[in-house]
Amino acid sequence: MDRNKANLNESLDGELAIALMSQNKVLAQILQEADNISRSMKSGSPDREALSGALRRTVLCAIKQSLLDRELRSLALTDDLTCLYNRRAFHALATQQIRVMRRKGQELLLFFADVDNLKNINDLYGHSEGDRALVRTAEALERTFRNSDILARLSGDEFAVLALEASSLDQGSILRRLEGHLKKISSVEPRYKLSLSVGMARFDPKQDVSLGDLLSRADRAMYKQKRMHPKMWTSRP
Repeated sequence: MDRNKANLNESLDGELAIALMSQNKVLAQILQEADNISRSMKSGSPDREALSGALRRTVLCAIKQSLLDRELRSLALTDDLTCLYNRRAFHALATQQIRVMRRKGQELLLFFADVDNLKNINDLYGHSEGDRALVRTAEALERTFRNSDILARLSGDEFAVLALEASSLDQGSILRRLEGHLKKISSVEPRYKLSLSVGMARFDPKQDVSLGDLLSRADRAMYKQKRMHPKMWTSRP
């Protein structure tokens, strides 16, 4: 992309390439039409040069605005630390998927998790290490779930995943995969063990439940797991 930016002023072909790379089909079509008009005019004529210059300036502004809009949309929907979806994006996407699954009559699973002992990590090793623990957690979640699933960091140490093609029968295998990935990722940090407490809620398309209901169920299940299986804080020398 930097190489394309350097050559941006050379010709309309440069703007066309950037538009296509940005997947902006409407802008690319406009550029193609403008380029065709420019080529149809007499070579070297003042009108052609004036048209090309005006189109180039207009197109540059349109491209910059398009890229800026795309970047702003990304920032509005993405957690800047983990690059997962943020709470706002998760609620919008998950609510839509629940509607789709209800129409299709398919179930799905919602996982709610928090990082165990993140406060201790922050207090003992600093907030920068706490941030790295959150990034490693996000990496373990991404390795565990499918690309089609919706992964988000909801708040400081809380994560949620809407598994779109999973049933209650898959819960055990998913949690085992997650535990394996956490263990592997934890091996790079010798000072403490990274672990999660996880709760799960199943969406039944025959029941009238909302995303908020599922999050509440998964949250309660997560805290129940914490009470039944308390995890000792492990700081390695």
